[in-house]
Parts: sequence; C-alpha cells; structure tokens
Amino acid sequence: MSLFPIFLKLTGRRAVVIGAGHLAESKIESLLTAEASVTVIAPQVSDRITDLAAAGEVTLHRRPYQSGDLSGAFLTVAATNDPAVNRAVFSEATATEVLCNAVDDPPFCDFYFPSVVRRGDLQVAISTAGKSPALAQQLRKDLNEQLPLDLGQWLDDLGDLRREVVAAEPLNESRRLLLHELAQRQVCAYDQCPSRQLAREHALTNPQPKKEQA
Repeated sequence: MSLFPIFLKLTGRRAVVIGAGHLAESKIESLLTAEASVTVIAPQVSDRITDLAAAGEVTLHRRPYQSGDLSGAFLTVAATNDPAVNRAVFSEATATEVLCNAVDDPPFCDFYFPSVVRRGDLQVAISTAGKSPALAQQLRKDLNEQLPLDLGQWLDDLGDLRREVVAAEPLNESRRLLLHELAQRQVCAYDQCPSRQLAREHALTNPQPKKEQA
C-alpha cells in the first residue's frame, strides 16, 4: 500500500468522532489543534472529553452511533471498543465519501494519525501505515530530542525574511538560490541580522527591471 503524505487544512471543517474513551482523546486533541469543528458521539464519555464539552471546545451527544451521524462531515474517527460499530462507521463513511480512521484497525482506515514533532508552524509527521505505532512514537521521541526548541521562532523569522526577498526580487533562478542559502543560515529578527543584510545586498545587485510608463 502506498500512502500520499499531505497536510490538510481543517479549520472550521466538521469532524465526527464516534467514541469518547481514552482511544478517542488523543485524536480529538489533534483535531482541535488543527481547529476542526469536532462533534463527539458516545454513550459513555471520559472525564477529559467531558471537560472539553463543558468548555465548548467540542459538541457532545451522549448516545450510541446511528446511521446518518456522518452527514456533513469532512472526516470521521471511529474510536469505540466495539469493532462492529467501528466498521459500521467506516461503511457509512465510504458510502458518503467521508474520510475515515478506525482506531487500531488499519484495513478500515482511509488515513492514519501520524506521530508528530512540532516546533511552532514546523511539523515533522511520521507514519508506519499502521504497522507499528510504537515505532512511530519512538522516532518522534528521538526527533523531539534532536530538534532545537527554538526552531519554531527561527522558522517565523525565516518566513518574514522570505517575504521581504519575494517582495524585493522577481521570480528567477537567482532568487531561488538565495532563498535556499538563507534557509541554511542563522536568520534572526533584528534589523541588522547578517542574513537580512545578505538579502538586501542581493536585492541591490539584482534590481527589478523598472516598469515602462504608459
């Protein structure tokens, strides 16, 4: 099986989680981090998910799953301890073209939740296609120990500098090479940062052609 790695924008999109025990908690947290609109359906609910519902972070229906619960959903997570229910959710999702993840049941998944290392907007996602979540978690731990803690702030500064370069120079090979060079240097926020000076010097030696006046 070949998986397509992708980062989805879930802001405001409806995500339905069937089940509200410990299996569901981490999935719900991940969906909330991505700013999805999360609905949880389950007759029994963990304390953590109860607290999320009380805080208005998720919509909670305390009842068993029933056909039609996925109406309007972009994706769903089947996280009950009953395989028959999880597979019924997958069946409805397939029929209605809703992406589905049945927790700990790889054949009934359209996608997997990767192990993720985060530094601000930088995300490194690790997947084993459901073969060994434990290995993915171990790799995440290893990467988390290796990546600098301030990498997120560094990325923010690099992003600001990239916008300055893009605004100052036309799209060409020279600009592409400069952006790759800047990504290997220590970018910093203050105005006299060496990388910012490099970017300005490059703009001076590679000025944009003036537009002809009408």
